[in-house]
Amino acid sequence: MALEDAKSDIDAAFTKESLKGYSFENAFAGATSFMRRRYTKELEGVDLAITGVPFDQAVTNRSGTRLGPRAIREASALQAFDPPYGWDIDPFEAHAIIDYGDLAFDYADIASFPAVLKAHFSKLLSADVETIALGGDHYISFPILQAYAEKYGPLSLLQFDAHSDTWPDDNMERVDHGTMFYKAVKLGLIDPKRSVQVGIRTTNADTLGVNIIDAREVHETGPRAVVDKIKTILGEAQTYVSFDIDCLDPAYAPGTGTPVWGGLSSPQAAMILRDLAGINMVGGDIVEVSPPYDTTGATAIAGAHVAVELICLWAYARDIKS
Repeated sequence: MALEDAKSDIDAAFTKESLKGYSFENAFAGATSFMRRRYTKELEGVDLAITGVPFDQAVTNRSGTRLGPRAIREASALQAFDPPYGWDIDPFEAHAIIDYGDLAFDYADIASFPAVLKAHFSKLLSADVETIALGGDHYISFPILQAYAEKYGPLSLLQFDAHSDTWPDDNMERVDHGTMFYKAVKLGLIDPKRSVQVGIRTTNADTLGVNIIDAREVHETGPRAVVDKIKTILGEAQTYVSFDIDCLDPAYAPGTGTPVWGGLSSPQAAMILRDLAGINMVGGDIVEVSPPYDTTGATAIAGAHVAVELICLWAYARDIKS
């Protein structure tokens, strides 16, 4: 890379004119937008928006995921030079992808948060811009699914997680990161028969009809068998993909609020995500990255890689449709 190129591309998050292509900046410097995408609130011509939701007031154990979006963005700078490895598509060259910044909300008015979050995503979807959210705790998926279901109808959910998050809770106003998919099923936002939870390793007797591929099954049968099973269940249904970083074993992702041993390895997750190419993904999120509990930054690095894989899955689906 020539010095003049480096000078002209400095802080491309603000100065880059095109919404496609790469920005070649020092990984340790510059504005940390996700993958050096342009920071903008302008939605004309945009295909996909990356947006942060720095909310962690719904946790049952350790807080800190409000810092997740910032850490994931910073970690993504390590990947921002080259096309994603192992894919035969390049979403950053083919599609207009922006960093829409973080959701603004009143942290002291938790009761207002769900409606604010839903409106944030409804605005994007009404402009025909699909989304990848950077959490934040896992509750954020619920208002996002509400916005998606209003546009697309009931969705399939593909959830990577140590926990099912379907514990009973009929108070739809409660803000809790362990019950939101119970509510999503009960409200008809997701179709449990066409939904899959991968990596589960905590007990919840009532699955609500959601298909479970627990962590042991992943270890015993391997990524290829898991992918085949997921694709059979999802079929061509419009799918929202939610990846809780605690799906990974704490050895790979210690920076999370409710870690559980026996989880997936990073190689297993990478192979599963890449081989899922072809599912009809319309949006997704990466949640529960809690930087205060990880002095190495490994969890944020894993989160950034997951986010890139989600973008690739989204782009693959979009390319098939077109």
